[in-house]
Amino acid sequence: MARIPAYKELINTRLANTYGGWIYCEGCNKTIGYLCYVTYDLFRFDYRCKCGNCGSVHLVFERQSTEQTSSEQSLITIKNRLCCPEDKSPLATILEKNLASYKYEISCKTCNTKYQVE
Repeated sequence: MARIPAYKELINTRLANTYGGWIYCEGCNKTIGYLCYVTYDLFRFDYRCKCGNCGSVHLVFERQSTEQTSSEQSLITIKNRLCCPEDKSPLATILEKNLASYKYEISCKTCNTKYQVE
């Protein structure tokens, strides 16, 4: 059964699918990232594209547990994907070459750990 987001907000941004796939800037229609479909519970991404457009993605799924641990660790990169260091789940790809700046917060569905980059 497909997961349905409990909260979804896209500003100046388009997703290839309901809650995952390629992430596009609506200012220039360039790809700015990729969001894996089933490995996250929360994804918040704020960015400024090199075209000057500012946008954001905020997706939240209902969680089985409300207890989340914030990690001081960074996500690890495996084959250009940002992955959870605990279980190696691929979470997202950020295409820095098309972005002037960005920050994100993402939580791994499997280990319930939240990671963020400011």
